[in-house]
Amino acid sequence: MNNHDVGELHRRLERELQDSYDEELELELDDRRFEEIGAGEPCPPTDDERAFRRRYFTELLRLQGELVKLQDWVATEKRRVVILFEGRDAAGKGGVIKRITQRLNPRVCRVVALPAPNDRERTQWYFQRYVSHLPAAGEMVLFDRSWYNRAGVERVMGFCSDEEYEEFFRSVPEFERMLVRSGIQLIKYWFSITDDEQHFRFLSRIHDPLKQWKLSPMDLESRARWERYTEAKEVMLERTHIPEAPWWIVQADDKKEARLNCIHHLLGQMPYEEVQRPLVALPERVRHPDYVRHEVSPEMFVPAYFR
Repeated sequence: MNNHDVGELHRRLERELQDSYDEELELELDDRRFEEIGAGEPCPPTDDERAFRRRYFTELLRLQGELVKLQDWVATEKRRVVILFEGRDAAGKGGVIKRITQRLNPRVCRVVALPAPNDRERTQWYFQRYVSHLPAAGEMVLFDRSWYNRAGVERVMGFCSDEEYEEFFRSVPEFERMLVRSGIQLIKYWFSITDDEQHFRFLSRIHDPLKQWKLSPMDLESRARWERYTEAKEVMLERTHIPEAPWWIVQADDKKEARLNCIHHLLGQMPYEEVQRPLVALPERVRHPDYVRHEVSPEMFVPAYFR
């Protein structure tokens, strides 16, 4: 390759790297638009806000680099990791899950977000539909809500009986101890936000057409039952905070701080090390003189609307 080709290759690599960073910028811009809709007319950021935003991006990219190392270590060491994300509606669980998984291999780190149980699943052992999603060796599974639905929404909304509720608390500590004894590392996070912050986030979703799908009738009902959800959370934490799988509380009124704090804490829960990879040499393409590439019909191409 001549100097011009080398320079062009470098520019293309830089653009590719910038594209990967833009993924996070797109999420950030979406967050800013989300907040501005709820707050009225956008205000110019202060110097402190600009400084924090720079620090946020710097720290997030650094932490995501560490998550890649963690992923490689989990895969190499054949570890099995389960991480539960619980909390009130609009507490920011989805945002931190997106940042954790954004640069990871979905074959190693996958997200489980189950819908409401169907008629058949309601007749199963309560934990049965979750068991099928547990990790094999070399995998991390992130549950966006989990079996703790029974201690929260099912209890508050009357979707389970008192007997089922009490049986859950009898069973879940032993169920989680069984997971840990089998070699699964279980990490449990509760995202905590204030009444005022949840109210603001719900209002923002109501007025944001790109976020309205996230506001379900169950979410709206949770506003009216704030105190009952608080009581259910307090009981849940008290009765399921066990040494083998303790709860960790993430203060989430500030979404960016919550993301950084949660990822930083998660990294500290495992003694991962950077996996040394062999140097990769890109092989030369093998060319055959008798190979003729077939023409593709122009009608098959997606129109180049954007150029």
